[in-house]
Amino acid sequence: MPELSKTAPEIISEAYYSLTASEKRCADYVLAHQQEAQFLSITELAEVSNVAEATVSRFCRRLGYRGYNAFKLALANAAAQLGAWGNPLSGEVTKEDSLEDVCRKLQAVDTAAISQTLDMIRPDQMRKAAKMLRSAKRVLCMGQGGSMLIAEEAAHLFSTVGGKYQAVRDPHMQAIATVNADPEDVILYFSYSGSTVDMMHTLSIARKNGAGVVLITRFPKSPGAELADAVLQCGADESPLQLGSVAAKIAQMYLLDVLFSEVCREDLENARRSRQRIADALSEKHL
Repeated sequence: MPELSKTAPEIISEAYYSLTASEKRCADYVLAHQQEAQFLSITELAEVSNVAEATVSRFCRRLGYRGYNAFKLALANAAAQLGAWGNPLSGEVTKEDSLEDVCRKLQAVDTAAISQTLDMIRPDQMRKAAKMLRSAKRVLCMGQGGSMLIAEEAAHLFSTVGGKYQAVRDPHMQAIATVNADPEDVILYFSYSGSTVDMMHTLSIARKNGAGVVLITRFPKSPGAELADAVLQCGADESPLQLGSVAAKIAQMYLLDVLFSEVCREDLENARRSRQRIADALSEKHL
């Protein structure tokens, strides 16, 4: 374990001359871009450092961290000590801001998340994902933590135009449901990082069974993306200290809205009929 009294940059500097040549390339990038590095995935840091992902993992362990995520958290904490980019609040909101300032800053960051996502949309991937959902026998909507909330919203939204959408919440139940999936089924998975252990377990099972996988993630070159048939990239950078920011959820919700619209566009009349039937049934629930 690294010394708690020392920041990540200090630990890197002290260990620098004991690193291998490739590990030094990681160190050089991080030291030169301390604020930006905390937002990179392991794949992105490997690319900008011109090394393999395994080298980044070894680099983190050599410094005493359990893994890359622990290293990123240490970078965020170091930035927080400098008073920059380590703020756990979204939109660079500070204690000194007025409520009006807070509102303006959050509006800007949430709008930027949608704009970034719009720029990242690949029409071929969106059309492919929509086609997969339309032709699927079942669509299992999954995620973890805050992303599971978006998966539940996806199941709810799509259920207004068809009965084949199901939210699967618990990681164990996700594994069980995926074991029982077949090539006619699709897994719609939401994961900001695209690199969690439970997600990789579930998507690996899906691959073995031949089930389709649509992944919504911030990182299109993440481990999860390698197991997906279609990858939809959302915008919104978040620090490890911001843990499931609203801006990241807004970006995922925007992608969900686009995907839903693309699925429905091919059969608008059926979508209208389905939503009318549901509206009629739900009207009895209102006073």
